[in-house]
Order: sequence, then structure tokens, then C-alpha cells
Amino acid sequence: MDERTFDRSRQHASVIGLGTWQLGADWGDVDDKEALAVLETAAESGVTFFDTADVYGDGRSEQTIASFLSGRPDLHVMVATKMGRRAEQIPQNYVLDNFRAWNDRSRRNLGVDRIDLVQLHCPPTPVYSTDEVFDALDTLVEEERVAAYGVSVETCAEALTAIARPNVASVQIILNPFRMKPLREVLPAAREAGVGIIARVPLASGLLSGKYTKDTVFAENDHRTFNRHGESFDQGETFSGVDYATGVEAAAAFAALAPEGYTPAQLALRWIVQQPGVTTVIPGARTPGQARANAQAARLPELSEATLAAVRDLYDRRVRDQVESRW
Repeated sequence: MDERTFDRSRQHASVIGLGTWQLGADWGDVDDKEALAVLETAAESGVTFFDTADVYGDGRSEQTIASFLSGRPDLHVMVATKMGRRAEQIPQNYVLDNFRAWNDRSRRNLGVDRIDLVQLHCPPTPVYSTDEVFDALDTLVEEERVAAYGVSVETCAEALTAIARPNVASVQIILNPFRMKPLREVLPAAREAGVGIIARVPLASGLLSGKYTKDTVFAENDHRTFNRHGESFDQGETFSGVDYATGVEAAAAFAALAPEGYTPAQLALRWIVQQPGVTTVIPGARTPGQARANAQAARLPELSEATLAAVRDLYDRRVRDQVESRW
């Protein structure tokens, strides 16, 4: 699989990575054996970038990755984790002492002395404008606790603030055919600055797979049940912020745009990979089959201009008004 570079940190990642939120929590139950099988299949399919967080299953996702990699010393995988969401979400908590404590825990969970990439996990907006926060992150690099750092954001404005910071290596942002606003300013600014873009929620929480109907029922411990209106965290993380009924209808129209040989999910992933400025996209997978199909999207032919235009038209007609004003 092709790899792209985080220019500021000179690190490399497969164009399609693996998001591992679902291997920890909030997507229904995934047992340990299945989780390891997902990681194995992704690696065998050419994935060299795993994204996790200290809050996913309160460390379970990090520990699962560590268990998998401990038996594969020959395997090169860049592991990115995130920190900050296990604490109360107030700017005062984003200080060096806490960063060290959070980092110590993640390093133990991952079984490493130095983490490849650590990201602030969608912190309160004022954090992005606080010099002391980035001084503290620089200290983590100087102490060789982390090789590089980045941020995960909710809004385009937060992304642009972070990109202006000289040592931010990456920005993780929601980008998919139902969330196109980052294309206008965030991706061009990141390219200009040499900041990597990690595209998350690429399938709009599965909507863009085309598999769901208005009658689909998700498990009680699945965020697609308990966070549809932002009850537990930012609403934009669930179905990209699109109303579920609207999303199901738009997803059916999106599926009809898939060229021969593409699944709807592969169309969404290929669309993201083709956006200038994207470094890697991190779909989740609950089964080895999903992990394999996601990785295969990187090898499919480029989408035609006609298909790209049709995807844009669908977004403009059916989705744009619901999401652009908020994120």
C-alpha cells in the first residue's frame, strides 16, 4: 500500500490506516480474539498506521495493540494515541504534570518507551491558543516520551489554529463525503505548513457503508444509540452530525454512485484518499473482512471527475446545511 509522509516529523503512514475506537468500547462488544484478528488482517493488507486513544475502553484498545505488536517485532506500524479525555474537560487540566502522567499510562498500555505520535484528544477550544500547552508538548518530545505530537479537533477553526503552531505534526479531523468543509481551508493550510492530515469518521459512523435503514437498531452500548444528539460527547462524532433519517436517505443515494467494483464504503475511502493534503484515513473495522475491504480501497482506480462531481452535488443538496455551520 502507498505511504505518505508527515512532513514535520518525517514519519510515514499507509494511506489507509486503522482506527481502533471500536476495539475498545462504544461500538458494541468486540472480544479480544476478534480484535486481534482485525489488527492482523489490517497489517497483512498493508496498513502501517494504527490510531487509538487512552480513553478507548479506558486503555483496552492501547493494550490490545500492544499485545498484537509484541508478537510481531518485525512489523513496522506507526501507532498514534490520544490523551486528555479521561480528565474533566477544562483548560486548566492541560498542563505538563498531567501530560506526563497521561503519557506514562499510555506508554505502559502500549508497552513502549516512546510513543510515535500523541494527539490532544479534542480538548476545550481555548487549549489550542495557549502557549504553555504547546511548550509542555515540546517538553514531552525533548524528554523522548513521544516522537511527535498533534491534535484531534472538532472544528475547522480549531484545526487552523493548531496548524499555525510550528511543531504540530498532524491534525486529525472528521472528513468524509458528508463532511466536506475542511476541503476549503484546512487541507490547503495543512499542505502549505507541512502538517499531516488524519481523516477520521470516514464512513460517517457506518452510514456511508449503505448498510443501514431507518429501522436499524444498534446496541445500547453503541454511541450510535446513546450519542445521536451529543448526549455524551460532540454530536459530530456520531454520523458526522447528520440527522440519522436524513443520513440514511443520503447514504442510499451515495451508494448508487459507486462505480463497478467498488462497495459504497470503498467509494467513501477512495474519495478521501484522493483529496489533496490527506496523509492517512482511519476507518474502523469490527471484523477482519471489514479491515481487508477497507485496505483494498487504496488499490482501486482513481475516481473519475464525474463521480467526484456527483458526490459533491449530493453533499450540497442533502447534507451541507446540517453540518457546515457547526463544524
